[in-house]
Amino acid sequence: MQTAEPEPVQPGPLIVLSGPSGVGKSTLVERLVATSPWPLRRAITATTRPPRPGEIPGKSYHFWTREEFERAIRNQHLLEWARVFDTDYYGTPRDEVEPYRAKGYGVILVIDVQGAARIRELVPDALHIFLMPPNWETLEQRLRQRGDLSEERLQRRLQTAQTELAAAPHFDVVVINDNLDSALQQVQQAIAPRFAALKSRNTNP
Repeated sequence: MQTAEPEPVQPGPLIVLSGPSGVGKSTLVERLVATSPWPLRRAITATTRPPRPGEIPGKSYHFWTREEFERAIRNQHLLEWARVFDTDYYGTPRDEVEPYRAKGYGVILVIDVQGAARIRELVPDALHIFLMPPNWETLEQRLRQRGDLSEERLQRRLQTAQTELAAAPHFDVVVINDNLDSALQQVQQAIAPRFAALKSRNTNP
């Protein structure tokens, strides 16, 4: 007697979180994953920039040489990639996303607006969330408090932030990060329907 093949698990949702440098993306995602009632993980980005104090290779970022990164581009091992601030490469390795989505995990990409535009082309049903600072002064203050940017690099990031903020209307959800708990709740509310739909598809094929 032959048994029916099991129905494949529907891919988990892909969630894109973008916003200017210093807006609090990493802090929010760390809380989101830690408190999530759903199977959810953050894709670890690969970069050619050097590690900052306290960053852990393989957990904070995958720190690659330029040669390693360009080889990954040639071999199509990256879901998306870009050169940021005209200096360093950043990108999302496919093996940080595809195997987990295949198991039903939701995967969060914390990427810039260039990467978000690329994902919009590749994965049309991805959920795009833009994290907005409460005001310009707060964003500049947060960047200055980092203490790891020269004035020239700071001004370059602020200039880039203006371009990124102009892209906010292209996102599905815009969240103002003036309070972490409130921002977290809004992001959870945006994600919840994606997991509800996934559960429905997997239980009612």
